[in-house]
Amino acid sequence: MANAIKRGEKQMPVNKLISENQEKMSKAVEFLHDELKSLRTGLASAGLVENIKADYYGTPTPLKAMAALSVPQVDTIVIKPFDPASIREIEKAIRNSDLSIAPIIEGKLIRLSIPPLSEERRR
Repeated sequence: MANAIKRGEKQMPVNKLISENQEKMSKAVEFLHDELKSLRTGLASAGLVENIKADYYGTPTPLKAMAALSVPQVDTIVIKPFDPASIREIEKAIRNSDLSIAPIIEGKLIRLSIPPLSEERRR
């Protein structure tokens, strides 16, 4: 078997090895991508809040599945729930997150004002 790699006492074809590891690498890249989206830079990004889970009729649900997320300004995130009845649960989830951002309810939407990075937050 010229096109094989020894693994212990077994030989594994290179194509099989590549296909097995390709899925693992895709998952690792996806995880890294999600982590980078939630990185605080001092600029507003929907990625900061999209995976926060709020109680939606008894089920923890990510905000990206419950609301339209937009960034109208560099320091503001606007969350407009698809179901206006869920606005209080979304507010509660944001308050309980580790973001230290106070949500402001304005009618049928929630506005988040992202503070600039302080020296303390940078560390």
